[in-house]
Amino acid sequence: MKNMIAYCGLNCETCDAYLATVNDDQELREKTARLWAELNQAPILPEHINCEGCRVDGIKTIYCDSLCAIRQCAVKKGVTTCGSCQSIEKCQTVEMVLSTNPDALKNLQSVPKTADHE
Repeated sequence: MKNMIAYCGLNCETCDAYLATVNDDQELREKTARLWAELNQAPILPEHINCEGCRVDGIKTIYCDSLCAIRQCAVKKGVTTCGSCQSIEKCQTVEMVLSTNPDALKNLQSVPKTADHE
C-alpha cells in the first residue's frame, strides 16, 4: 500500500483534494476550491482540486506540486519525510504545520526513515 503521509506529516488520505480526486466528487472539488481560495486569497478553481498524494507519483494540486515549500525542500534533500531530516527540530518551514497539527508529528514518527519514495 502506498504511504499517504505527506512530507510534512499530514495524512493525504484525509485531504479534501485527495478525497475529491479518488472519489471523482465534483461537489467536494467545488467546496474545497471555494474554501482554499478564501483561505489563501488566491484564485483556486475546482479544476485545481485534483491530487493523488504528496509523496506518490500522480497528479497533485498546483500548490502541492510546485508551491509547497515543505515538499520542495524534502524533494531537494531527498528525505522520505521531514521526520527523517536532521534539521526538523529547528526547521521554520515545517514548524507551521507541526505547531498547528499535533497528529502530523506523530505521523512523521510512524514513517520509516529509510523508506523509498512510494
